[in-house]
Amino acid sequence: MNFRKRRHEEPEINLIPFIDVLLVVLIFLMLSTTFNQLTQVQITLPSANTEKQNTPPQALTLTIQADGRFSLNQRALASGSVADIQTALQAAQAGPETILVIAADQSVRHQLVISAMEAARRAGLSRVSFASQSSAGARSKAGDRAGSGP
Repeated sequence: MNFRKRRHEEPEINLIPFIDVLLVVLIFLMLSTTFNQLTQVQITLPSANTEKQNTPPQALTLTIQADGRFSLNQRALASGSVADIQTALQAAQAGPETILVIAADQSVRHQLVISAMEAARRAGLSRVSFASQSSAGARSKAGDRAGSGP
């Protein structure tokens, strides 16, 4: 029997994998850090003594009643044909930035709203909104820039 005293080795921490992990973390932190001071551009803007002239674009309201009658800015139109609506819109529009607000009754046929949008397209109005009522009953606008095709 061999009764020699065994030498007990001390556990050793292997530092090589630890250093590898730290290098990967260091590279990740370096790549993900933004350097704000390097990306800022220092400029001095010129000043002007003019007032800001921000005139809001004119809004036209085209109302379609439940019985199919049309009115533009609360003035009744002779008929609801696309040509008549187009003529009225062209006469009332102030420029290319004019906004058309279509306020149609909820029981109006879909075709009447489509006719109003077609007349707006023919009249050159590209900014079309639809009026709606909120749950509190106040009138609001939604859907600016509704698509009217070429």
